[in-house]
Amino acid sequence: MSLLERRAQTGPAEVGPEAARSANADAEQAPGAAAADAFWALEGLRAREPAPGAVMIVGDVTLPDGAAAWQEGALAQDLIDDEWDRAADALAALGHPVRLRVLREVLRGHSTARQLAELDGLGTTGQVYHHLRQLTATGWLRARPGGRHEVPAERLVPLLTTVLGARR
Repeated sequence: MSLLERRAQTGPAEVGPEAARSANADAEQAPGAAAADAFWALEGLRAREPAPGAVMIVGDVTLPDGAAAWQEGALAQDLIDDEWDRAADALAALGHPVRLRVLREVLRGHSTARQLAELDGLGTTGQVYHHLRQLTATGWLRARPGGRHEVPAERLVPLLTTVLGARR
């Protein structure tokens, strides 16, 4: 049973570092972290922002085309009170399997519509352009000279953390 499933059954009072360790013993931990340090980031966040809490996305990624180090956080109540409809277009753009594959392939170095259209399963060049326009309009991609596209550095870690959160 995952930590989230256990929290839904037991309520938030049982979800602390120790309860989380016992509720989700196989929790993924930071690369190279010992079992005792599995919640190092959570414990650090709690030390900085006590109840009612906060959330963060943080990452340090190196790809063949460059690197991105990113950290962004917000108080939980501010996010709950915010207008979520502002996120709808960006999330909708990620809701199509071909667009997700386009993003993955751009991260792998296939940066032009022609290169993408040559890959199996992405469709014609016209279909690829349609997906590239949608991803560019919502900020997940940026057009570069020479018909190349890239995931902007400020969107790389948020993209990867969105995929991480959605794959559970």
